[in-house]
Amino acid sequence: MRMTYNSPMKRLACIQHPGTVKAVISGILSVILVFLTSGIFAQKKTLTIIHTNDLHSHLLGFGPNIDYTPFSVNDDETVGGWARIAAVIDEIRSSRGNPVLVLDAGDFTMGTLFHMRVREDATELGLLHAMGYDAVCLGNHEFDLMPSGLAAMLSSARERGGMPRLVCANVIFSPESGKDDALEAMFREEAVTPYIICERAGIRIGIFGVLGKDAAEDSPFASPLTFTGIVETSRDMVRVLREEEKADMVICLSHSGLHENPSHSEDEILASKVDGIDVIVSGHTHTRLLTPIPVNDTIIVQAWAYGRHVGVLDVEFENGKVKTAGYRIQMIDDTISGKSEIDEAIKTAKDSVNDKVLAGLDLTFDDVIAETAFDLASVEDESNLGNMIADSIRWYVDNHDYDPGDPATKVALAIESNGLIRDDLCAGKSGKVAVCDLFRTFPLGIGMDDTMCYPIVTMYLYASEIKKALEILTSVYPLKGSNYFIQISGVKFTYNPHRMIFDRVTDIWLGDLENGYVPLDYSGSNKTLYRVAGNIYNSTFLKVIGRFTMNILDIVPKKRDGSPVSDLSDMRVDMDRNTPGIQELKEWIGLLRYVQSFDDTDADGLPDIPEKYRGKEGRIVSDPGWNPVSLLSRGTWITWSAFSIVVALVSAIGLTVFIVIRRIKRKKKG
Repeated sequence: MRMTYNSPMKRLACIQHPGTVKAVISGILSVILVFLTSGIFAQKKTLTIIHTNDLHSHLLGFGPNIDYTPFSVNDDETVGGWARIAAVIDEIRSSRGNPVLVLDAGDFTMGTLFHMRVREDATELGLLHAMGYDAVCLGNHEFDLMPSGLAAMLSSARERGGMPRLVCANVIFSPESGKDDALEAMFREEAVTPYIICERAGIRIGIFGVLGKDAAEDSPFASPLTFTGIVETSRDMVRVLREEEKADMVICLSHSGLHENPSHSEDEILASKVDGIDVIVSGHTHTRLLTPIPVNDTIIVQAWAYGRHVGVLDVEFENGKVKTAGYRIQMIDDTISGKSEIDEAIKTAKDSVNDKVLAGLDLTFDDVIAETAFDLASVEDESNLGNMIADSIRWYVDNHDYDPGDPATKVALAIESNGLIRDDLCAGKSGKVAVCDLFRTFPLGIGMDDTMCYPIVTMYLYASEIKKALEILTSVYPLKGSNYFIQISGVKFTYNPHRMIFDRVTDIWLGDLENGYVPLDYSGSNKTLYRVAGNIYNSTFLKVIGRFTMNILDIVPKKRDGSPVSDLSDMRVDMDRNTPGIQELKEWIGLLRYVQSFDDTDADGLPDIPEKYRGKEGRIVSDPGWNPVSLLSRGTWITWSAFSIVVALVSAIGLTVFIVIRRIKRKKKG
């Protein structure tokens, strides 16, 4: 039996009594009820909603962490920090003369070293509870550790003193697989419910949570869980809350998001299609929304990401209607002195990370392992940070799994996606690069060995498939968004954005800055196998890309002998072949070790991030042009098919014009 979760409804049992007495009593009660409830609707009441989203375990102020001073103000440029957020929540609660709700729209985990202990310590949930959050929605990253990992986190939070109310209404558990049984049990015990009811100043408020389509697509490790559509789920929730629970106000915590393209803006679509939602607290897209978006009678808000902003929405409730009374964005920065109790809990969590995670690497949270004279940033372009992370993959695999007797085992191409590069690496006041700051740039995931963070996998591809992989950037990224922008190592290429979609790459070279580049023959006749490296998360999207492009960009991962790969987990790089099983090569450790390998150019005892990473290197070059040669040269069947259609249309138009002109001339002669 497929189960979609709705919390058991608690209803009053009514005993019917026949007769006139019943009718009289019923009439009196009805009059009293109308009289009492009319007072609620007639009186204008104000409610303040403090909201956050996509906090991603950013417990400390960053830019970088080691500059963060939560109890002295105006002496650093860091932003965020949960001790500061807690202080803001307390200040708003004490200064308002009206009720206050504190809400979060999901993705409270996964983003810093703290989440490495999320299953065992559940620090994030404990802190949200201590900070006074009334309701929190599950986001896609709460499922990164698979259903069993989320279940472990919820269990740990309960054992350690509590957590805020968690809501998610559109989860469907598998009727067959046992992989989600532990989480299903937690839902049965109402650790997570579809909605909650709370009352503030006589206003009965229903709060429910949903996870959107794009977020669900970003949750491959949530399997075998699936998610129902947010529109149908929300309609059902509004009906339950309005009709059965008699809610006066309905708030949706939606981990779905906003987009500049209205057709992709899930929360705006939700508000336009579902009546009865008063406020949508949005998440997932990390949108810096400075003013609410009104859609019909729904108010939509979102507060950026990582705790850099806290949204403060004041609404007025009158005659059953909700309208905006005021809105402001509170920047969380060094003008705010943090709350000491929260900071002490964070220090305890840091000790746990040091003891249980970093001790085995002979490192600590705040260890400075390098220095930089410039910022490294992730942008929707070839980026210096992206180049360094992609280079670290190639370097790490070659240092652990390259056979000099077989040159083809050297990595030709490494790929990283912008969607997994989560933070910039800032020089800050000192230029020091600490372990915690470097980890934040690439923090996500879990391995097939059930240990934290994504492992590196390798596969072999034909040159024509390398071209297809690069077309993800030229054609899929513009359609799907910034997460699909790829960073590369071991290759550079040019593309013409005016060419036919999925056939825009024009030239490819293999190599690097130090050893030079050589042209790659990417024709179908080149059957040489090239080793390609990346993490397992990005690799799983190869099938998604194939389906999305109607199989035009199908890529078949292969083993060294050219046979197809049936299970990508078999292609994980083993860092110790002498030990039974696969000892996963973790990408985040590779990045740490790569940075530690840099030369100490100023002889101060610390490696220096090389100057080649100060800016772009020219690995990704857009070469737009309308020249027919540029548009058609080395075109695939896609380009030539499109060209043939255009030629046929032009010819048909030309022939039609010729016939019409000829007939006109004949009539004139006649």
